[in-house]
Amino acid sequence: MTRDITEQIAKLKEEKNAMILAHNYQLPEIQDIADYVGDSLELARISQGIEQNTILLCGVYFMAEITKILNPDKLVLMPDQHAGCPMANMITPDQLSVEKKSHPEAAVMCYVNSNADVKALSDVCCTSANGMKVAQAVSEDEILFIPDQYLGSYIASRLANKKFNLWPGYCPTHMVFSKEELLKLKGKYPGAKIIAHPECRLDVQDIADRICSTSQMIKYAQENEAKQFIICTELGMLHRLKKENPSKEFIPGSPNAICPNMKLTTVEKIMWSLERDEYKIEVEEGIRKRALRSIERMLEIK
Repeated sequence: MTRDITEQIAKLKEEKNAMILAHNYQLPEIQDIADYVGDSLELARISQGIEQNTILLCGVYFMAEITKILNPDKLVLMPDQHAGCPMANMITPDQLSVEKKSHPEAAVMCYVNSNADVKALSDVCCTSANGMKVAQAVSEDEILFIPDQYLGSYIASRLANKKFNLWPGYCPTHMVFSKEELLKLKGKYPGAKIIAHPECRLDVQDIADRICSTSQMIKYAQENEAKQFIICTELGMLHRLKKENPSKEFIPGSPNAICPNMKLTTVEKIMWSLERDEYKIEVEEGIRKRALRSIERMLEIK
């Protein structure tokens, strides 16, 4: 990344009265120029109080949609319109409507990794950071959890008083972690703690020392006395972990844990996005209002 590009981005931010938000899985150079870096829940909370007229979201499409849903009067931009989420595309509104008829007594609890039209048909959203609290706050005894079966399984295993119906969705990036490879790494680094994201498969979760969201990984690494950690989530997370814990070592649970959609955003595309006001995120107002209810219910739960 050249100084010219970073200087141009800084100039454009001032001219456009813009703020840059970046997810933990973004490239290191993007995390370094962002105003805020965080997980889905952190970025949603931050975007609620932004004073700037323009918000540039560096992540995947559903994250930009959430930002627009929470900020309908602001210009929300995304540097690459093709940065989607395979998990979000694993359930459609029509499929959810059919599933709701099969479970008429169930509350629909929707992982934020979903599209706005699916959120609009849901009762409440959640993230991997607050999924347990959201499920506990649901008054119904039965929950239809969409679309991630592994996060849903993780929450269900810890709440015996709720009946969970799980949609068979998953994150392809988190499927690359295997129990066998992690045990080999553990043999190589016997003192290392294994930290796994709840989107990982259940056999990976079973051998993890801690299962947590990306924001919770930061806290665990800071507070734990271990000097080495094996990280089972997208590789972009290691940059923030190393940056905030320079005296500790973070070992990738797999060298292949790369989300190609997260990596579509580049600093050049950020510059072009601010120059051209591209790509603008729009959410149809009826869908936005219905999706907003499920998001606000999530954000109300502390």
